[in-house]
This record gives sequence, C-alpha cells and structure tokens, in this order.
Amino acid sequence: MASNRPAQNPSYVPSGAEVLDVDRRSEEGTWEEWNPTADSVRPVRGRHRVTKQRGGGLARSSTVLGVGVIAAVGAGGMATAQTGKPPVSISLPDLSSVTDSARALVGDDSGDDSDTAVQTASAPLTGAGLTGADTAAGSTDAGEALRARIMRQAEAQQDQADSAAARAAETAAAKQAASAAKEAEAKAEKKAAEAKEKAEAEAKKKAAAEKLAKLAKQFTLPTSSYTITSTFGEAGSMWSSGYHTGLDFAAPTGTLIKAIHSGTITEAGWAGSYGYRTILTLDDGTELWFCHQSSISVSVGQKVSTGEVIGRVGATGNVTGPHLHLEVHPGGAATGIDPMAWLRSKGLTP
Repeated sequence: MASNRPAQNPSYVPSGAEVLDVDRRSEEGTWEEWNPTADSVRPVRGRHRVTKQRGGGLARSSTVLGVGVIAAVGAGGMATAQTGKPPVSISLPDLSSVTDSARALVGDDSGDDSDTAVQTASAPLTGAGLTGADTAAGSTDAGEALRARIMRQAEAQQDQADSAAARAAETAAAKQAASAAKEAEAKAEKKAAEAKEKAEAEAKKKAAAEKLAKLAKQFTLPTSSYTITSTFGEAGSMWSSGYHTGLDFAAPTGTLIKAIHSGTITEAGWAGSYGYRTILTLDDGTELWFCHQSSISVSVGQKVSTGEVIGRVGATGNVTGPHLHLEVHPGGAATGIDPMAWLRSKGLTP
C-alpha cells in the first residue's frame, strides 16, 4: 500500500475562509482511508460501454486510474490542511482490482478485452467512399471498393479502345476491299474496252477484206504473165519529167491488155512518147492510161466491162523493150498517183 507523506507544518497562516474551513474540518473528526470495491460501490443500473480506442483497454484503465489519482490527491490535500493531526496514509488499489472495479462500475462483463481489441483492429476504419452499389456488392472496405472501381474503369476504357481499334480495322478493311474492287472493276472495264476495240478492229478489217473481195470481183489486173520492172517515182534521165510517172508491167509483145474496171473509152490513138495509148474513164472520173501498146482493140466512146480486152502489149514510143506502162489520174488530173497503191486499194496485188 502507498501512503501519504507526513504533513508539514505550514509556513504561513491561512486567513479568511481558509481558516474557517480548516476549523470546520477539525470539528468533523479524523479522516479515514476508503478503498472502493465492488461490494462497497452501489451497482449502476444498465450497461454502459466506453468506446474502445486502439491500444486495448487503455482508455478505460486510464479513466479508473484518473479517478484513483484524484481521490489520492484530494485525501492528501485534506490531510495537509489539518493542523496538529498525525499524517494519514492513503493506499492506492492494485491495477487489476481497479480494472475489475471499473468493469463492475460500467457493467461490462463481455469477456476478454484482447478479443474485442483484435476485432476492433480488424474492422474497417471508415465506410467513407462506399457507394450503394459497393455495399450491395458486399464491399465493406473503402480502399478495396475504390480499387475495384478503378479496375472496372480501366477495363471499360480498354474495352472502348479495343472496340475503336476493331472499328478502325473494319473501316480500313472495307476501304481496302472497296479500293481493290474499284481497281478490279477498272481493270475489267479496261480489258473490256480493249477487247471491244480489238473486236471492232477485227470487224473493220473483216469488212474491209469483204469489200476488197467484192471489189476484186469488179476490178482485175490489166495483164498476166508479167514482171514489174519500174515503179512510180523512180528518178532517171530516161523520163522527161525526171522521174517515172507510172507502173511498168514487162510482158512479151502481143500479150492481152484488159479493162481494169467497167467504164468508157475516152481516148484511143498515138500519144508521142507514150506510143499507142488508150484512156479508160471510170464512173467516178478516174482516168486509167494504158501506154506503149502494139495495137488498140477499142474506139472512143465505147463502153467496156471489167476484164474486157482493149489492146495488146507493145514497144511503141519511148521504150527500151515491150511492156505496159499504166498511169492513174483521179478526176482526170494532169498529175497521176501511184498505180500500185491504187490497185491494192481495189483488192488487187500486182
């Protein structure tokens, strides 16, 4: 047991109300020691619980300890205030008995404080930040609930990014497919156009061939058993114009000369350097000159048909040997054109 130190004589004399108070206490008699116990304290009805803080039952023990300290200090003060009295010893209760007494005062018989402290420590510190959805989902920890919301938000953003990437890929694929389809369509159109052009060219060629074949029935070469010795435009001193103005068919004298096409004989007789010459005028005005003949079989104004004999090959006029000199004058012009090209345009190949 602890006891108070012996009271010291005061070095001053109290006055006024303090003297009256000391006298009054002297009259009341000697102070006795009182230790509160469960039997001496009247039980308090009801159950009073003290909010427990971390660190176990520190708050409850501190409260009881504070009550004991206040009682001890008060008793010591009262003992000191007595004059001429022997010091009174005051003992403090054991901590375990104080704890039991405080537990009896508040009516707490719930059991071991350590279990309650563990439960308190393991419980969530606060419910702040919890939403109704978190509570409905069974979340009791605000940190875990926040983490769950962040994860859900991240997953939602990832899903949106994946969806956007998928849409972009689909759009790119659609554009690529459209471009490929357009390119294929352009190639197909180009190929079709080329095929059409080729078909049209072939059709034109076929039509031209048919026309030439038909013309070939209407036109014929002027002689047979011949050799081409001089062509149109050859230069030389043998020709008065300085160049050859027709096409020469070399053949033996007396070889038959035929009308290339139907027409009218507009000239038949001697023509100087051309020798004996016959001019056949066609329906379109083209004049055909047959020169260097040995003989003439037609007369002016006579109508002849294709292949009809009009004379014979000879060597009259300015010649070096027997041959037929043929000239073509479109529209009766003084200057002629290449007889070889004109014959080929009629389907004939000299």
